[in-house]
Amino acid sequence: MRAQSCLQLLIAGGLALPSPAVAQDAVADFYKGKQVSIMVGFSPGGSSSLYAQALTRHMGRYLPGAPNFIVQHVPGAGGLVLANNIYNTVARDGTAFAITGRTAAIEPLLGNANAKFDGRRFSWIGTANVEYTTCTMWHTARVKTLADAMTTEAIVGGSGADATEVVFPKAANKLVGTKFKIVMGYPGSTELLLAMERGETEGFCGIGWTFLKLRKGDWLRDKKVNILYQMSLEKHPELPNVPAIIDYAKTPEDRKVFEFLFAPQEMGRPFFAPPGVPRERLAALRRAFELTLKDPAFLIDADKLGVEVQHVGGEAIDALLARVYASPKEVIDRAKAVAE
Repeated sequence: MRAQSCLQLLIAGGLALPSPAVAQDAVADFYKGKQVSIMVGFSPGGSSSLYAQALTRHMGRYLPGAPNFIVQHVPGAGGLVLANNIYNTVARDGTAFAITGRTAAIEPLLGNANAKFDGRRFSWIGTANVEYTTCTMWHTARVKTLADAMTTEAIVGGSGADATEVVFPKAANKLVGTKFKIVMGYPGSTELLLAMERGETEGFCGIGWTFLKLRKGDWLRDKKVNILYQMSLEKHPELPNVPAIIDYAKTPEDRKVFEFLFAPQEMGRPFFAPPGVPRERLAALRRAFELTLKDPAFLIDADKLGVEVQHVGGEAIDALLARVYASPKEVIDRAKAVAE
């Protein structure tokens, strides 16, 4: 009775909370006539860019106010430059959001002084797929198998120090005994793949299985690449005979480090806005993102681009990062040492 009386008083005083319809009208009023930027932390041509481009063509139909969408590329340090910009510089009004490497969110935990953010505080919109990453070598490389990689040096390319294709082979070197030599400085996956084809590098330990099968099927058919191992918490059902590097951890403690590093794989292709985006706009962005990923026209577009789609909501990413940031100190300290 007391709660009901309080609610009646609030309504009588004109202080009732706005209804969902009113909130949606406010969101529509804000976005009407505006432009929303989807910022990509890599160069054009890679999978992150393709997901962003597909979103720009369809997401406006589902966001109240039907704003225009554009893609902006901000490559640098494996997406870390953009993550810093989103956290510290970009307007916090819901007119811009980003996609970077999935491991960027845990860089502060790994002791990266250049990561000027707390991954938990981003306004996570959702992810467009769940990634199974592979370590893949060009057919001319001496290293053909995981066993070879433990006895013979192989040169693999990377973008920034925090990028998946840099952190993961470092972990394999220190926890399993592989002998990868990592050459950094490539803007994104487009350049990394070209470097492998041209012989500048021998492999790329950061290629998603979906990318290989959907966009480089000829490489698999013509045996131009060898997949050494998978980097995920468990094997992909389509790759039962390709080793999972986590199974080669020498001790239970080493396995826990792999589990910590591979946890962001569940984020696949993560999209996030700056901290502090108004709640009703973040809810609208999450809803529009989800509906877009289920839209038949979007799915046809994605299929033509050669990208796979599995939606995971922003709330699930919030929960995942809360678990990762709550990892035991000894696990985080060992992961720091591995990533150095």
